[in-house]
Amino acid sequence: MVRERLAGKRIAILATDGFEESELFSPLKALEDAGARVEVISLKTGKIKGWKDNDWAKSISVDRLVAGARAENYDGLMLPGGVINADQIRNDRAAVKFVGTFMRAGRPIAAICHAAWALIETGLLGGRTLTSWGSLKTDLRNAGATWVDKEVVVDHGLVSSRCPDDLPAFNLKMIEEFAEGLHTPQGSGRIVKAHIDPSDMVH
Repeated sequence: MVRERLAGKRIAILATDGFEESELFSPLKALEDAGARVEVISLKTGKIKGWKDNDWAKSISVDRLVAGARAENYDGLMLPGGVINADQIRNDRAAVKFVGTFMRAGRPIAAICHAAWALIETGLLGGRTLTSWGSLKTDLRNAGATWVDKEVVVDHGLVSSRCPDDLPAFNLKMIEEFAEGLHTPQGSGRIVKAHIDPSDMVH
């Protein structure tokens, strides 16, 4: 990967407590290795804790509150998974607005695993094609999207993957789409809330 590929690009990672550890730190390293300036945006200040193997894991410092962040100041958005993290993100009005602004403008987004919940909440997935953790496929179809079972899917700047095993492919396509920049805005439709299954507390 050429280090200068994302030189001059400013990328946001939106996450909070309970993010799947590998799904934040692996893309973060890939983005920084490609020359991007990365900021962690969250619902709270200080540090947020990751989740790994059914327990709390590594923490990372927050750079900016989502309530004070402006999507137009970033060239791309990365959304890690983790059930705890993704459920909080989709229930935060400022976070959903932040994600929706990216989608409406055609700014590239990379979302893995349960992160697709935030995309559903924007109401802008009509006609889009993506993948996710398998338990979200009905939620995505109800939101008007086409769900496919592939390690990585790219649809007009929207990159998606299913789980940590897909990270190598996910990171590669994420870098490619972020390097390309703005895409023609896609998607329409109504907001459909996903429903969390308490037994699905793995990723």
